[in-house]
Amino acid sequence: MRNSGSEERVPARRRRIAYRTADVVRPLAAAGVGVAIATFVAACGGSSEAPADAAEQAALIAEGKNTFRFDTFGNESFWTDTLKMHEVIAAAVDPLTALSVGLKVDSEALPASLVEAIQTGAVDLTKPGTTLALLRLDAIVGVKGTVETVNGVDTLTRVGITCALCHSTVDDSFARGIGKRLDGWPNRDLDPGAIIALSPALDADGKASYASWGPGKFDPRHNIDGKNKPVVIPPAYGLDGIHSVTFTGDGTELAYWNRYVAVAEMGGQGTVTEPRLNLVVQNGIEDLVTAKLPGLQAYQLSLKAPAPPAGSYDVDAALRGKVVSEGAGTCSTCHSGPLFTDANIRLHPASDSMAEPESPSYASRSATKQYRTTPLKGIWQHPPYFHDGSAATLADVVRTYDTRRSLGLTAQQAADLVEYLKSL
Repeated sequence: MRNSGSEERVPARRRRIAYRTADVVRPLAAAGVGVAIATFVAACGGSSEAPADAAEQAALIAEGKNTFRFDTFGNESFWTDTLKMHEVIAAAVDPLTALSVGLKVDSEALPASLVEAIQTGAVDLTKPGTTLALLRLDAIVGVKGTVETVNGVDTLTRVGITCALCHSTVDDSFARGIGKRLDGWPNRDLDPGAIIALSPALDADGKASYASWGPGKFDPRHNIDGKNKPVVIPPAYGLDGIHSVTFTGDGTELAYWNRYVAVAEMGGQGTVTEPRLNLVVQNGIEDLVTAKLPGLQAYQLSLKAPAPPAGSYDVDAALRGKVVSEGAGTCSTCHSGPLFTDANIRLHPASDSMAEPESPSYASRSATKQYRTTPLKGIWQHPPYFHDGSAATLADVVRTYDTRRSLGLTAQQAADLVEYLKSL
Protein backbone atom coordinates (compact mmCIF):
# COMPACT_ATOMS: atom_id res chain seq x y z
CA MET A 1 0.00 0.00 0.00
CA ARG A 2 1.01 3.60 -0.52
CA ASN A 3 0.34 4.64 3.05
CA SER A 4 3.29 3.45 5.06
CA GLY A 5 4.01 4.78 8.50
CA SER A 6 6.93 6.80 7.16
CA GLU A 7 4.69 8.61 4.70
CA GLU A 8 3.19 10.66 7.52
CA ARG A 9 6.48 12.47 7.87
CA VAL A 10 6.79 13.38 4.20
CA PRO A 11 5.95 17.04 3.50
CA ALA A 12 2.75 17.63 1.54
CA ARG A 13 4.62 18.87 -1.55
CA ARG A 14 6.52 15.58 -1.87
CA ARG A 15 3.42 13.59 -0.93
CA ARG A 16 1.60 15.17 -3.85
CA ILE A 17 4.28 13.88 -6.22
CA ALA A 18 4.19 10.44 -4.62
CA TYR A 19 0.43 10.19 -5.02
CA ARG A 20 0.64 11.16 -8.66
CA THR A 21 3.06 8.35 -9.38
CA ALA A 22 1.13 5.78 -7.36
CA ASP A 23 0.17 2.56 -9.09
CA VAL A 24 -3.23 2.18 -10.65
CA VAL A 25 -4.70 -1.25 -11.05
CA ARG A 26 -7.56 -3.26 -12.44
CA PRO A 27 -11.19 -2.83 -13.30
CA LEU A 28 -14.11 -2.35 -11.07
CA ALA A 29 -15.06 -5.04 -8.65
CA ALA A 30 -18.71 -5.88 -8.87
CA ALA A 31 -20.88 -3.07 -9.97
CA GLY A 32 -22.56 -2.28 -6.83
CA VAL A 33 -25.38 0.05 -6.95
CA GLY A 34 -24.50 0.24 -3.34
CA VAL A 35 -21.82 2.83 -3.68
CA ALA A 36 -23.05 5.46 -1.33
CA ILE A 37 -22.82 8.84 0.15
CA ALA A 38 -19.63 9.24 1.69
CA THR A 39 -18.05 10.62 3.16
CA PHE A 40 -18.29 9.61 4.51
CA VAL A 41 -17.34 10.04 5.13
CA ALA A 42 -14.24 10.38 5.72
CA ALA A 43 -13.58 9.45 9.18
CA CYS A 44 -9.92 9.74 8.98
CA GLY A 45 -6.69 11.14 10.45
CA GLY A 46 -3.04 11.77 9.88
CA SER A 47 -0.12 14.09 10.35
CA SER A 48 -0.12 17.87 10.27
CA GLU A 49 3.52 18.40 9.25
CA ALA A 50 3.42 21.43 6.97
CA PRO A 51 5.56 22.42 4.01
CA ALA A 52 8.32 24.86 4.95
CA ASP A 53 6.48 27.63 3.12
CA ALA A 54 3.48 28.78 5.20
CA ALA A 55 1.91 30.38 2.16
CA GLU A 56 2.09 27.07 0.33
CA GLN A 57 0.42 25.31 3.24
CA ALA A 58 -2.34 27.92 3.36
CA ALA A 59 -2.90 27.47 -0.37
CA LEU A 60 -3.00 23.69 0.06
CA ILE A 61 -5.64 24.02 2.80
CA ALA A 62 -7.71 26.38 0.63
CA GLU A 63 -7.47 23.91 -2.24
CA GLY A 64 -8.56 21.11 0.08
CA LYS A 65 -11.50 23.14 1.38
CA ASN A 66 -12.76 23.54 -2.17
CA THR A 67 -12.28 19.81 -2.79
CA PHE A 68 -14.09 18.90 0.43
CA ARG A 69 -17.06 21.11 -0.34
CA PHE A 70 -17.42 20.97 -4.10
CA ASP A 71 -15.40 18.18 -5.78
CA THR A 72 -17.23 15.03 -6.91
CA PHE A 73 -14.12 13.25 -8.23
CA GLY A 74 -16.19 12.59 -11.36
CA ASN A 75 -18.76 10.46 -9.52
CA GLU A 76 -21.60 11.88 -11.63
CA SER A 77 -21.09 8.82 -13.82
CA PHE A 78 -22.31 6.70 -10.91
CA TRP A 79 -25.02 8.88 -9.38
CA THR A 80 -26.39 9.94 -12.76
CA ASP A 81 -25.68 7.21 -15.29
CA THR A 82 -26.08 4.23 -12.94
CA LEU A 83 -28.40 5.29 -10.12
CA LYS A 84 -30.41 7.82 -12.19
CA MET A 85 -30.64 10.12 -9.18
CA HIS A 86 -30.96 13.18 -11.42
CA GLU A 87 -34.32 11.84 -12.56
CA VAL A 88 -35.46 11.25 -8.98
CA ILE A 89 -34.43 14.73 -7.84
CA ALA A 90 -36.02 16.50 -10.78
CA ALA A 91 -39.30 14.62 -10.42
CA ALA A 92 -39.83 14.23 -6.70
CA VAL A 93 -37.29 15.97 -4.43
CA ASP A 94 -38.55 19.39 -3.41
CA PRO A 95 -36.68 21.37 -0.71
CA LEU A 96 -38.96 20.17 2.09
CA THR A 97 -38.38 16.55 1.07
CA ALA A 98 -34.63 17.18 0.86
CA LEU A 99 -34.59 18.68 4.36
CA SER A 100 -36.66 15.77 5.69
CA VAL A 101 -33.94 13.26 4.74
CA GLY A 102 -31.25 15.41 6.32
CA LEU A 103 -29.87 17.37 3.38
CA LYS A 104 -28.66 20.84 4.36
CA VAL A 105 -28.76 24.25 2.67
CA ASP A 106 -25.87 26.73 2.86
CA SER A 107 -27.51 30.07 3.65
CA GLU A 108 -24.37 31.97 2.67
CA ALA A 109 -24.77 30.72 -0.91
CA LEU A 110 -28.22 32.30 -1.19
CA PRO A 111 -28.51 35.78 -2.75
CA ALA A 112 -30.26 38.40 -0.61
CA SER A 113 -33.26 38.48 -2.94
CA LEU A 114 -33.81 34.73 -2.50
CA VAL A 115 -33.41 34.96 1.28
CA GLU A 116 -36.09 37.64 1.39
CA ALA A 117 -38.36 35.63 -0.90
CA ILE A 118 -38.05 32.56 1.33
CA GLN A 119 -38.76 34.64 4.44
CA THR A 120 -41.89 36.16 2.93
CA GLY A 121 -43.16 32.84 1.60
CA ALA A 122 -42.76 33.88 -2.02
CA VAL A 123 -40.72 30.76 -2.81
CA ASP A 124 -42.57 27.45 -3.12
CA LEU A 125 -40.56 24.92 -1.10
CA THR A 126 -42.81 22.08 -2.27
CA LYS A 127 -41.66 22.17 -5.90
CA PRO A 128 -38.67 20.21 -7.26
CA GLY A 129 -37.94 23.22 -9.46
CA THR A 130 -36.88 25.11 -6.35
CA THR A 131 -34.38 22.35 -5.60
CA LEU A 132 -32.90 22.85 -9.08
CA ALA A 133 -32.54 26.55 -8.37
CA LEU A 134 -30.66 25.75 -5.15
CA LEU A 135 -28.39 23.34 -7.05
CA ARG A 136 -27.55 26.10 -9.54
CA LEU A 137 -26.33 28.15 -6.58
CA ASP A 138 -24.22 25.32 -5.09
CA ALA A 139 -26.38 25.81 -2.01
CA ILE A 140 -27.24 22.18 -1.20
CA VAL A 141 -24.39 20.97 0.99
CA GLY A 142 -22.52 18.04 -0.54
CA VAL A 143 -24.60 17.79 -3.73
CA LYS A 144 -23.39 19.08 -7.10
CA GLY A 145 -25.83 19.39 -9.96
CA THR A 146 -25.60 20.56 -13.54
CA VAL A 147 -28.78 22.42 -14.47
CA GLU A 148 -29.22 23.27 -18.14
CA THR A 149 -32.01 24.89 -20.09
CA VAL A 150 -33.50 22.26 -22.38
CA ASN A 151 -36.34 23.36 -24.67
CA GLY A 152 -36.86 26.37 -22.45
CA VAL A 153 -37.08 24.31 -19.26
CA ASP A 154 -34.52 24.09 -16.45
CA THR A 155 -33.35 20.48 -16.48
CA LEU A 156 -31.04 18.62 -14.09
CA THR A 157 -28.71 16.74 -16.43
CA ARG A 158 -25.95 15.55 -14.05
CA VAL A 159 -25.66 15.08 -10.30
CA GLY A 160 -22.86 13.96 -7.99
CA ILE A 161 -21.87 14.16 -4.33
CA THR A 162 -18.95 15.55 -2.32
CA CYS A 163 -17.30 14.82 1.03
CA ALA A 164 -19.40 17.55 2.63
CA LEU A 165 -22.60 15.56 2.17
CA CYS A 166 -21.91 13.39 5.21
CA HIS A 167 -19.18 15.38 6.93
CA SER A 168 -20.73 18.83 7.09
CA THR A 169 -23.87 20.22 8.58
CA VAL A 170 -25.17 23.78 9.14
CA ASP A 171 -25.81 25.89 12.22
CA ASP A 172 -29.57 26.29 11.55
CA SER A 173 -29.14 30.06 11.85
CA PHE A 174 -31.72 30.72 9.10
CA ALA A 175 -34.09 27.83 9.74
CA ARG A 176 -33.83 24.17 10.63
CA GLY A 177 -31.48 22.62 8.06
CA ILE A 178 -30.57 26.02 6.60
CA GLY A 179 -27.60 28.00 7.87
CA LYS A 180 -23.84 28.48 7.75
CA ARG A 181 -21.67 25.46 7.02
CA LEU A 182 -20.00 23.53 9.84
CA ASP A 183 -17.35 21.52 8.01
CA GLY A 184 -16.17 18.37 9.74
CA TRP A 185 -19.34 18.02 11.82
CA PRO A 186 -21.02 14.69 11.01
CA ASN A 187 -24.48 15.08 9.54
CA ARG A 188 -26.36 12.81 11.91
CA ASP A 189 -29.67 13.97 10.37
CA LEU A 190 -28.70 12.67 6.95
CA ASP A 191 -30.34 9.42 5.89
CA PRO A 192 -28.02 8.13 3.13
CA GLY A 193 -29.84 4.82 2.87
CA ALA A 194 -33.24 6.47 2.34
CA ILE A 195 -31.73 8.66 -0.39
CA ILE A 196 -30.06 5.77 -2.20
CA ALA A 197 -33.25 3.71 -1.89
CA LEU A 198 -35.00 6.24 -4.14
CA SER A 199 -32.93 5.05 -7.09
CA PRO A 200 -34.94 3.37 -9.85
CA ALA A 201 -31.87 1.21 -10.57
CA LEU A 202 -32.35 -0.79 -7.35
CA ASP A 203 -34.58 -3.82 -6.96
CA ALA A 204 -36.93 -4.25 -4.01
CA ASP A 205 -34.37 -6.09 -1.86
CA GLY A 206 -31.74 -3.44 -2.50
CA LYS A 207 -34.14 -0.65 -1.60
CA ALA A 208 -35.08 -2.45 1.62
CA SER A 209 -31.44 -2.89 2.63
CA TYR A 210 -30.61 0.78 2.24
CA ALA A 211 -33.85 1.96 3.79
CA SER A 212 -32.98 -0.05 6.93
CA TRP A 213 -29.95 2.10 7.80
CA GLY A 214 -31.68 5.09 9.36
CA PRO A 215 -30.51 8.69 9.91
CA GLY A 216 -26.85 9.35 10.62
CA LYS A 217 -25.67 5.89 9.58
CA PHE A 218 -23.85 4.44 6.60
CA ASP A 219 -22.23 1.12 5.76
CA PRO A 220 -18.94 1.68 3.90
CA ARG A 221 -18.50 -2.06 3.37
CA HIS A 222 -21.98 -2.98 2.11
CA ASN A 223 -21.26 -2.59 -1.59
CA ILE A 224 -17.97 -4.47 -1.11
CA ASP A 225 -18.99 -7.55 0.90
CA GLY A 226 -22.78 -7.51 0.53
CA LYS A 227 -23.36 -7.52 4.30
CA ASN A 228 -25.56 -4.94 5.98
CA LYS A 229 -24.44 -3.38 9.30
CA PRO A 230 -24.18 0.42 9.14
CA VAL A 231 -22.08 2.55 11.48
CA VAL A 232 -22.63 6.12 12.58
CA ILE A 233 -21.18 8.84 10.37
CA PRO A 234 -18.07 9.97 12.28
CA PRO A 235 -16.73 13.50 12.65
CA ALA A 236 -14.00 14.70 10.30
CA TYR A 237 -12.63 17.23 12.81
CA GLY A 238 -10.07 16.87 15.60
CA LEU A 239 -7.96 14.39 13.63
CA ASP A 240 -4.66 16.27 13.57
CA GLY A 241 -1.96 14.02 14.99
CA ILE A 242 -4.08 10.86 14.91
CA HIS A 243 -2.84 8.12 12.58
CA SER A 244 -5.38 5.31 12.96
CA VAL A 245 -8.33 7.39 11.96
CA THR A 246 -11.26 5.11 11.16
CA PHE A 247 -13.30 3.04 13.61
CA THR A 248 -11.10 0.07 12.72
CA GLY A 249 -7.83 1.93 12.17
CA ASP A 250 -7.33 0.58 8.67
CA GLY A 251 -4.94 3.25 7.40
CA THR A 252 -2.17 5.38 8.84
CA GLU A 253 -3.45 8.74 7.62
CA LEU A 254 -6.48 10.50 6.18
CA ALA A 255 -5.47 10.00 2.57
CA TYR A 256 -5.90 6.22 2.91
CA TRP A 257 -9.57 6.49 3.87
CA ASN A 258 -10.26 9.47 1.62
CA ARG A 259 -9.12 7.42 -1.37
CA TYR A 260 -11.23 4.44 -0.31
CA VAL A 261 -14.33 6.55 0.17
CA ALA A 262 -13.83 8.68 -2.94
CA VAL A 263 -13.51 5.63 -5.20
CA ALA A 264 -15.23 2.67 -3.56
CA GLU A 265 -18.13 4.53 -1.91
CA MET A 266 -18.69 7.80 -3.74
CA GLY A 267 -17.99 6.27 -7.15
CA GLY A 268 -15.21 8.70 -8.07
CA GLN A 269 -12.94 8.16 -11.04
CA GLY A 270 -9.78 6.46 -9.81
CA THR A 271 -8.44 3.34 -8.15
CA VAL A 272 -8.26 1.96 -4.63
CA THR A 273 -6.49 -1.22 -3.61
CA GLU A 274 -6.45 -2.97 -0.24
CA PRO A 275 -4.50 -6.25 -0.30
CA ARG A 276 -5.67 -7.18 3.20
CA LEU A 277 -9.22 -7.33 1.87
CA ASN A 278 -8.22 -8.62 -1.56
CA LEU A 279 -9.84 -5.47 -2.86
CA VAL A 280 -9.23 -3.67 -6.15
CA VAL A 281 -11.73 -1.09 -7.37
CA GLN A 282 -11.10 0.95 -10.48
CA ASN A 283 -13.63 3.39 -11.87
CA GLY A 284 -12.97 4.75 -15.33
CA ILE A 285 -9.58 5.28 -16.93
CA GLU A 286 -8.84 8.80 -15.66
CA ASP A 287 -7.61 9.38 -12.10
CA LEU A 288 -9.56 12.31 -10.64
CA VAL A 289 -8.76 11.47 -7.01
CA THR A 290 -5.02 11.12 -6.35
CA ALA A 291 -3.87 14.68 -7.03
CA LYS A 292 -6.53 16.05 -4.66
CA LEU A 293 -5.66 13.90 -1.63
CA PRO A 294 -2.88 16.11 -0.16
CA GLY A 295 -5.06 19.24 -0.12
CA LEU A 296 -8.09 17.36 1.14
CA GLN A 297 -6.07 15.91 4.00
CA ALA A 298 -4.54 19.28 4.86
CA TYR A 299 -7.97 20.89 5.09
CA GLN A 300 -9.46 18.14 7.22
CA LEU A 301 -6.50 18.24 9.60
CA SER A 302 -7.06 21.98 10.01
CA LEU A 303 -10.58 21.38 11.37
CA LYS A 304 -10.57 21.60 15.14
CA ALA A 305 -13.01 19.80 17.41
CA PRO A 306 -15.68 22.28 18.55
CA ALA A 307 -15.53 23.56 22.10
CA PRO A 308 -18.60 22.82 24.25
CA PRO A 309 -21.17 25.64 24.36
CA ALA A 310 -20.96 27.95 27.34
CA GLY A 311 -23.11 26.73 30.19
CA SER A 312 -23.60 23.28 28.67
CA TYR A 313 -21.98 21.43 31.58
CA ASP A 314 -21.39 21.75 35.31
CA VAL A 315 -17.79 22.92 35.76
CA ASP A 316 -17.36 21.61 39.30
CA ALA A 317 -18.86 18.25 38.43
CA ALA A 318 -16.61 18.03 35.35
CA LEU A 319 -13.53 18.52 37.53
CA ARG A 320 -14.69 15.67 39.76
CA GLY A 321 -15.46 13.62 36.65
CA LYS A 322 -11.89 14.04 35.43
CA VAL A 323 -10.74 12.33 38.62
CA VAL A 324 -13.22 9.51 37.99
CA SER A 325 -11.97 9.17 34.39
CA GLU A 326 -8.40 8.80 35.56
CA GLY A 327 -9.32 6.57 38.49
CA ALA A 328 -12.37 4.39 39.13
CA GLY A 329 -13.73 4.86 35.60
CA THR A 330 -10.45 3.67 34.02
CA CYS A 331 -11.29 5.77 30.92
CA SER A 332 -7.79 7.20 30.60
CA THR A 333 -6.35 3.70 30.22
CA CYS A 334 -7.27 3.93 26.53
CA HIS A 335 -8.57 7.50 26.10
CA SER A 336 -5.12 8.79 26.96
CA GLY A 337 -2.95 11.80 26.31
CA PRO A 338 -3.96 15.16 24.82
CA LEU A 339 -5.72 13.39 21.91
CA PHE A 340 -7.76 11.21 24.31
CA THR A 341 -6.91 8.07 22.36
CA ASP A 342 -4.19 5.43 22.24
CA ALA A 343 -4.83 4.93 18.51
CA ASN A 344 -1.27 5.92 17.59
CA ILE A 345 0.08 3.13 19.77
CA ARG A 346 -2.28 0.19 19.37
CA LEU A 347 -5.58 -1.15 18.18
CA HIS A 348 -7.93 -3.27 20.28
CA PRO A 349 -9.56 -6.67 19.75
CA ALA A 350 -13.24 -6.69 18.90
CA SER A 351 -14.03 -7.99 22.38
CA ASP A 352 -12.94 -4.61 23.83
CA SER A 353 -15.72 -2.77 21.98
CA MET A 354 -18.88 -1.91 23.88
CA ALA A 355 -20.85 -2.56 20.66
CA GLU A 356 -19.61 -6.13 20.36
CA PRO A 357 -20.59 -8.89 20.06
CA GLU A 358 -22.62 -7.93 17.00
CA SER A 359 -23.60 -9.76 13.84
CA PRO A 360 -22.00 -9.22 11.48
CA SER A 361 -19.06 -7.83 13.42
CA TYR A 362 -17.98 -4.56 11.84
CA ALA A 363 -14.35 -5.23 12.78
CA SER A 364 -14.42 -8.60 11.01
CA ARG A 365 -15.21 -6.82 7.74
CA SER A 366 -12.24 -4.45 8.01
CA ALA A 367 -8.59 -4.76 7.07
CA THR A 368 -7.37 -4.79 10.69
CA LYS A 369 -10.15 -6.91 12.28
CA GLN A 370 -9.74 -4.60 15.31
CA TYR A 371 -10.99 -1.28 16.67
CA ARG A 372 -9.23 1.94 17.51
CA THR A 373 -10.05 4.01 20.60
CA THR A 374 -12.31 6.89 19.59
CA PRO A 375 -10.92 10.37 20.39
CA LEU A 376 -13.10 12.25 22.88
CA LYS A 377 -12.59 15.88 21.87
CA GLY A 378 -15.95 17.30 20.76
CA ILE A 379 -17.80 14.18 21.88
CA TRP A 380 -20.64 16.35 23.21
CA GLN A 381 -21.51 17.25 19.62
CA HIS A 382 -22.18 13.92 17.94
CA PRO A 383 -24.59 11.52 19.65
CA PRO A 384 -25.41 8.65 19.35
CA TYR A 385 -22.27 6.86 20.51
CA PHE A 386 -20.23 3.70 19.86
CA HIS A 387 -19.66 2.80 16.23
CA ASP A 388 -23.14 1.32 15.92
CA GLY A 389 -24.91 4.23 17.60
CA SER A 390 -26.29 1.98 20.33
CA ALA A 391 -25.75 4.53 23.14
CA ALA A 392 -28.12 7.46 22.69
CA THR A 393 -26.51 9.71 25.32
CA LEU A 394 -23.27 10.11 27.23
CA ALA A 395 -25.11 8.82 30.30
CA ASP A 396 -25.84 5.65 28.31
CA VAL A 397 -22.14 5.40 27.44
CA VAL A 398 -21.09 5.61 31.08
CA ARG A 399 -23.81 3.17 32.13
CA THR A 400 -22.71 0.65 29.51
CA TYR A 401 -19.06 0.81 30.54
CA ASP A 402 -19.96 0.60 34.20
CA THR A 403 -22.04 -2.53 33.59
CA ARG A 404 -19.80 -4.29 31.08
CA ARG A 405 -16.58 -3.58 32.97
CA SER A 406 -18.08 -4.09 36.46
CA LEU A 407 -16.65 -0.74 37.55
CA GLY A 408 -19.03 -0.26 40.47
CA LEU A 409 -19.38 3.51 39.99
CA THR A 410 -21.65 5.35 42.38
CA ALA A 411 -24.50 7.44 40.96
CA GLN A 412 -22.50 10.60 41.77
CA GLN A 413 -19.37 9.31 40.05
CA ALA A 414 -21.35 8.38 36.93
CA ALA A 415 -23.04 11.78 36.81
CA ASP A 416 -19.72 13.59 37.28
CA LEU A 417 -18.10 11.53 34.55
CA VAL A 418 -20.87 12.53 32.15
CA GLU A 419 -20.23 16.20 32.91
CA TYR A 420 -16.52 15.69 32.27
CA LEU A 421 -17.19 14.12 28.88
CA LYS A 422 -19.49 17.03 28.02
CA SER A 423 -16.65 19.42 28.82
CA LEU A 424 -14.17 17.96 26.31
